[in-house]
Amino acid sequence: MTKVIMHGCNGKMGQVISGLIAEDTEIEIAAGVDMRDSGQNPYPVFSTIGECDVEADVVIDFSNAAAVDGLLDYCAAKKIPCVLCTTGLSGEQLAKVEETAKQTAILKSANMSLGINLLMKLLKEAASVLANSGYDIEIVEKHHNQKVDAPSGTAIALADSINEEMGNAYEYIYDRSQRREKRAKKELGISAVRGGTIVGEHDVIFAGTDEVITFSHTAYSKAIFGKGAVQAAKFLKGKPAGMYDMSDVIGGN
Repeated sequence: MTKVIMHGCNGKMGQVISGLIAEDTEIEIAAGVDMRDSGQNPYPVFSTIGECDVEADVVIDFSNAAAVDGLLDYCAAKKIPCVLCTTGLSGEQLAKVEETAKQTAILKSANMSLGINLLMKLLKEAASVLANSGYDIEIVEKHHNQKVDAPSGTAIALADSINEEMGNAYEYIYDRSQRREKRAKKELGISAVRGGTIVGEHDVIFAGTDEVITFSHTAYSKAIFGKGAVQAAKFLKGKPAGMYDMSDVIGGN
């Protein structure tokens, strides 16, 4: 049984994960941490991670950047692994994540979805065959009309997985409206669509002569990120200090 401290337990993702874990016989939440306590959680809730005196195997973090420094200090002192899902960390905080990973296991990934991370693995294999055979590569991502950044971090992560496989030979092109020239062979186009309530869609297109191969991923709810975090917590239990990501979970290393 994996025992978890849910850091940010009363946030949207914290509650999603609480629900997922409640139905999983291999993992349980031993305690939660949140400044707001609804009193409805079936586990004790502490206002700060420093106040938590409950033993656990791993922390799952879906909180906010302001709470991450205290969390990292706690994990380093207790030598407790952490699945770090909070985004928007500063450069200083990212450096602190790396330092903390010298003391305990830290898993941080651009996207917690198991499907997206499996897709990244498949894209590496596809690129090694298709890109070397002259196929052009384009990524089209679609999200809801409230998303403020474009392209999505996931689209960039997908592009990076391809580019790393190909020796970083590709240039990312985000807008062709001012370009009056043929597509370069080493372009990797990334286009963003914003509208409605689309949770997230990503298409990776390999376009060759007389055929097109498309890899697609569609997210119907944010629960997919919670499921990935739960799997990551199970994986991280008992792991030695170091930096991990979801590719390690997929590979089972």
